[in-house]
Amino acid sequence: MANPEQTFKELLDTHARTVERTLEILLGDIPFEGEIARPSRLMGAMRHSALDGGKRLRPFLVMESASLFGVSAQQAAIAGSALECIHCYSLVHDDLPAMDDDDLRRGKPTTHKAYDEATAILAGDALLTLAFDILSREETHGDAETRIKLVKLFAQTSGLGGMVGGQMLDLEAEKQASISEDEILTLQAMKTGALIRCACEAGAILGNASGEDRQRLLQFGKIIGQAFQLADDILDVTSDTKTMGKQVAKDADKGKGTLVSLYGLEASQQKARYLLEEAVNTLQPFGDKAEILIEAARFTIERKN
Repeated sequence: MANPEQTFKELLDTHARTVERTLEILLGDIPFEGEIARPSRLMGAMRHSALDGGKRLRPFLVMESASLFGVSAQQAAIAGSALECIHCYSLVHDDLPAMDDDDLRRGKPTTHKAYDEATAILAGDALLTLAFDILSREETHGDAETRIKLVKLFAQTSGLGGMVGGQMLDLEAEKQASISEDEILTLQAMKTGALIRCACEAGAILGNASGEDRQRLLQFGKIIGQAFQLADDILDVTSDTKTMGKQVAKDADKGKGTLVSLYGLEASQQKARYLLEEAVNTLQPFGDKAEILIEAARFTIERKN
């Protein structure tokens, strides 16, 4: 009998390769106006930021959520790649000296180290705007109303009320002497959780799911979004830079409030197990079709990097 964990990791890798190929095509086919060529340095920085790295968990969730409703992996990979562009833009900006000031990302130099700060800022800007270019295309979905729903979802979860707003709350929290559990949960649900919720809900939109099914996937996304950040906080105190491909222990060094610092390591690990159980229960109405998403939840919570 096949090892379920190994099978899931193989599927994750397969989807990641699909997304990598899709991003290669999308980054090589960016339209431009008139006779002005695409700046090669900016294109290089965008490729450095978006290609050859990461587990591609967010596009994986788009693809597997969409598969519940019969959407092909290749079609869902286009929307998933748009979301990955937003995620990569956020990493580029998050690594900047004015933000988290990191030198390493996905085992290689961060974009501002490989290029320079100004180029990194522009590369992030370009990846963000490219995401909405991709969403507007007919190959993302043949129905214009569906594309508009996707644009709205991606804009709301990546902007003021989502990821960007969460980043602002995180920066403000660094200046506070203490931060409450509710404040931590709110900023993490926005900064990290928003794009994960978006991934799950986008699959439902692509598949023209019922309102009830879309709500189930939204709830599932909320749960694993919290679980992902909790696992990240646990790894920040239990793992090492080589395994993670980025610096660890930075939260503790900055005195940043996390659920691990609030609960303690053992209680945090217990909370992660509870979140896994909650995720499984949320997907029960989908039956065996949701098995891969359940494995994704388990991977998110039990991951080692």
